[in-house]
Amino acid sequence: METVIEMKNVYFQAQNQEIVHDFSFQFEKGKTIALIGPSGSGKSTVLKLAAGILVPARGDIFFQGHNIFAMNRTQNLSFRKQAAMVFQDSALWSNQSLYQILELPLKLHFPQMDKQERDQRMNDVLVQVGYRKALDVRPAQLSMGEQKLIAFARAMLCDPNLIFLDEWTESLDDASVQRLVNLVWERQRNNDSIIFVSHNYKVIKHLADYIVMIVDGRFSQLFTREQIAQDEDMAQHIEKRIAL
Repeated sequence: METVIEMKNVYFQAQNQEIVHDFSFQFEKGKTIALIGPSGSGKSTVLKLAAGILVPARGDIFFQGHNIFAMNRTQNLSFRKQAAMVFQDSALWSNQSLYQILELPLKLHFPQMDKQERDQRMNDVLVQVGYRKALDVRPAQLSMGEQKLIAFARAMLCDPNLIFLDEWTESLDDASVQRLVNLVWERQRNNDSIIFVSHNYKVIKHLADYIVMIVDGRFSQLFTREQIAQDEDMAQHIEKRIAL
C-alpha cells in the first residue's frame, strides 16, 4: 500500500476547545475515502487538516512522506498544484468576479499559459460541471448550488491527483449531483486519490472504497465498500450515524 496522506497523532483546537483528538490514519494512494459521522464530529476539520489548510496543535501530517508544514516554498507549491479542495461553503472570494476566481490558480500554477489557453481550460471545465452563465459576476449573484459548481470547477482546473471534497453535493439538484459524481468516477478511473465528507449515503455507497467513521473528533471505525454491500445491518448503522 502506498500512502498519499498520513496523519499521525493529530490534535486540533479552536476557541479553547479540542475538536480533533489523537487522530491517526493513512490515506491510501489511488483510493476514495469517505469521512462520515454525526454532525459536529470533526469530519470537516479532519479533512482540512489532511489538506494542510488547518495547522494541528500537535501531531504531524505528511504528503507522500514529506511533512506538509515543513515544506519549502517549491515543495509547497508543488503540493498545492497536485491537491485541490472544494469547501462546504464554496469559499469564493466575494470581491472578485468568477472569471478572476477561476483564472488565479491557472496563473499561479501554469505561468506559461497565455490568456487564450486559460480561457479554453476554464470553458472546458465549466462545461463539464454544467455551469453555463456569465463569469463577469460576483459570487453573491449566484445561488448556493451555482457557487458549488464554480468551486468544483476551480478545484479541477489544474488537473489535480489529490482531491478533497467537503459536502460537495449539497445545494445541488439531482442532475448536477449526478454530473459531479460522474466527474469523480472519471477521477477514480484515472487512479486519483479522493477524500470526501458527505451526508449523502447514496454517494458514499457508490464512490467510497473505504469509509472512516469519526466520532467526537476521534477515529472510530473503518469500513470497506465490500463490507457495506454484504452486511445490511452495517449499512443501516452507517446510514443512521450519517443522519445524526
